[in-house]
Amino acid sequence: MTLVLTGLASGPRRYSDLSRRIAGVSQKMLTQTLRGLERDGLVRRTVTPSVPVRVDYELTPLGESLMPLVAAIKGWAEANIQTVEAARKTYDAA
Repeated sequence: MTLVLTGLASGPRRYSDLSRRIAGVSQKMLTQTLRGLERDGLVRRTVTPSVPVRVDYELTPLGESLMPLVAAIKGWAEANIQTVEAARKTYDAA
């Protein structure tokens, strides 16, 4: 979820753009995540009739209001990754 939100933080994106930005995500998982975020009111899906049909995703105001929290969690994870990795090694060794 947070990877998709972060992928949309800089503005609207097409599905294929998001797929490329989020390394290793499957089509099924990305589709399910986008649908869930749309259902929760965090993402807006816009269909533009053309050939082929163009579908864009963007954060809603509610989704944008979540971004400072996502950024804080990302910052915490980056600051503490070595401690987490050390804890994993200790746990796995036991």
